[in-house]
Amino acid sequence: MPSELVDGFGRRVRYVRISVTDRCDFRCVYCMSEEMTFLPRAQILTIEELGMVARAFVEMGVEKIRLTGGEPLVRRGIDQLIEQTSELQGLRDLAMTTNGAGLVKHARRLRDAGLGRLNISLDTLDPQRFRQLTRTGDLEQVLGGLRAAREAGFEHIKLNAVILKGRNDDEVLDLVEFARSEGVDLSFIEEMPLGDVSDHSRAETFCSSDDVKALIEERHELIPTAESTLGPSRYYRMVDSDSRIGFISPHSHNFCASCNRVRVTAEGRLLLCLGNEHSVDLRAVLRQYPGDIDALKRAIVAALPLKPERHHFTTDGDVQIVRFMNMTGG
Repeated sequence: MPSELVDGFGRRVRYVRISVTDRCDFRCVYCMSEEMTFLPRAQILTIEELGMVARAFVEMGVEKIRLTGGEPLVRRGIDQLIEQTSELQGLRDLAMTTNGAGLVKHARRLRDAGLGRLNISLDTLDPQRFRQLTRTGDLEQVLGGLRAAREAGFEHIKLNAVILKGRNDDEVLDLVEFARSEGVDLSFIEEMPLGDVSDHSRAETFCSSDDVKALIEERHELIPTAESTLGPSRYYRMVDSDSRIGFISPHSHNFCASCNRVRVTAEGRLLLCLGNEHSVDLRAVLRQYPGDIDALKRAIVAALPLKPERHHFTTDGDVQIVRFMNMTGG
C-alpha cells in the first residue's frame, strides 16, 4: 500500500474533510433548503466506520483532518471519534468546522478529547440578519460558543464568513473589527453553486474576494503572507493586529492547481472534488469487508484517478452541482 496518495496530476493528498452528519440545527440560505429531507440513519457512517476512514487516510500520508457536517456537534459520539482520531500517528492537525451553537455545551469536552482547532461560521453581527441568513439561528448563542471555546483552551480559532452582495457585504469591515477585537482569524468565502437554493439569486448576490479585499483596504493595509493551514485560504496580515484575514476564492482565484484535498460525505462517498460528482462508495467497502482496513485503502487508492484537474464553477447563477453543501461538508 502506498505511503502517500498522489493523484494523476502529481498533487499529493494531505488533507481530508470528513462529514459526520448531513443534519444541522441551522438552515443557512446558501447551504440548504428551508425544508430538508435528511438521510436515514442507517445510511450514515457509524462512529467506528468514520474512525476507520480517518485511520486509513492518515496511514497513507494525510496530515490534516477536518470534521464537518451538516453540523458536527449534533452527531452523537463525536467526542469519541475525536479522541480516537487525535491519537493517530502522523496526524498533524485535527480541526472542526461548526456553526458554534453547540460550543457552550461541548467546547471543553472537545478540547479534552484532543480537537486542535475550530472554524466557526459567522456571516453577520446583526441578530435579526443572523436569523434571516440562518433561518433558525441565535447570534448570542454563537457568540457565547466563541467565548466558551476560548475558555476551554482553544488557541487557534477562525471565523468563516460567506459574503452575499446586498445581504451582508455592508458588514465586511464590522466583521474584520470583531475578529481583531477577539484576537481570532477571519476568512471570507465566495459562495459556491451547490444545491438549488430558493432564497436568493446567486448571480445577483455573488461577491468576489477582490471586492471584499478592496473594502477592507479602505481601512487596513493587507500584507500578503505565505502562511498556510494546508487549506485553500490565502492569508494576509495587518501591521497592528495578530489576526489574519483569509480569502477562499473558488471563482475568482481558482486554487485547483494546488488542491491537496478530498472529502468523505456522511454517507461514505469519497468525493475527489467539491465541484464534481466523481465519487467512490466507501460505505459499501466498509460494510462488505468490516474491519479490513487494507480493503478500504485499496478503494481509496483506486479512486484517485477520478480526481479531476479542476472544477468549473460559474457566477451566472447556474447550479453546477445538485447536492447541497450540508451533504458535502464544505
